[in-house]
Amino acid sequence: MKDQPDIIKVCCIPKREGEAPKRSAGSAPIAATCSQTWKSRTVSISGGTSHVGTDLPVIRVDEEGPRKPVYLKPFRIDPFTVTNRWFSEFINDTDYQTDAERYGWSLVFFDFADPNIQYRRVAATPWWCQVHGANWKHPDGPKSNINARLDHPVTHVSWNDALAFAKWAKGVLPSEAEWETAARAGNPNAIYPWGDQEPTDDVPLCNIWQGTFPENNTGQDGFLGTAPVDSFPANGFGLHNMSGNVWEWCLGGEGEHPSEDAPRLLKGGSFMCHKSYCYRYRIAARTFAGASTSSSHVGFRLISS
Repeated sequence: MKDQPDIIKVCCIPKREGEAPKRSAGSAPIAATCSQTWKSRTVSISGGTSHVGTDLPVIRVDEEGPRKPVYLKPFRIDPFTVTNRWFSEFINDTDYQTDAERYGWSLVFFDFADPNIQYRRVAATPWWCQVHGANWKHPDGPKSNINARLDHPVTHVSWNDALAFAKWAKGVLPSEAEWETAARAGNPNAIYPWGDQEPTDDVPLCNIWQGTFPENNTGQDGFLGTAPVDSFPANGFGLHNMSGNVWEWCLGGEGEHPSEDAPRLLKGGSFMCHKSYCYRYRIAARTFAGASTSSSHVGFRLISS
């Protein structure tokens, strides 16, 4: 078994290779013990006929289209992504060990990594640094903390970690169709959660990149990295940051019986997206990453029945 699994080239979110380290002997199965208080703030989404994807795909390799009809049961969705504060409660209650902690490292955007250290970079996307000691509670590396980011989305969480949290919270990850339906907020042709208006560097509308990626982020939207989960106006259903801020893990992946670390679906884009490079903050946009992957710009939100 390799001490440090390799990183392979993927556009938005590089994934790990190699056999995963075993979970510590003290890691017990996650019990569904979280209180139901979070469900009191969830937004009810009516069931019925909806759709997923678009007939006007922009990034065809991502298989954004064609538009496909789906039938959904009613569900409820959290207006916010899971915060560092809430994730801390989960860790304190369960002693869960995240994948980033098991591997001993996670991917940190180079603007946030310690400039005095030379990091291993991803060849195709050199703005990603392999930072040892980076994880959900040390998002920029071992000298960083979340004290001033408790209401920001938790990051450096894998799909596996999101599933464990969801079990504890008595919720689930949304499917792609559920996520898109909630993001469109009743407008079947919406390109973005707020409608069709294109974000610009001068009028960002959500937490994405402004300037020239990756050399210069002007921070016109007020944030160079993640923003508090209630930042920016909500969509018509009252949901915040369905575009930008952090990518959100969803149910779905490649194959009917995928391997343990098969690519898993993410939606929504992140603070690193820009139309010139990663035009994936559109509702129909999507990307995939390995189930154990973790990075500075990936989080998740929950739904319930």
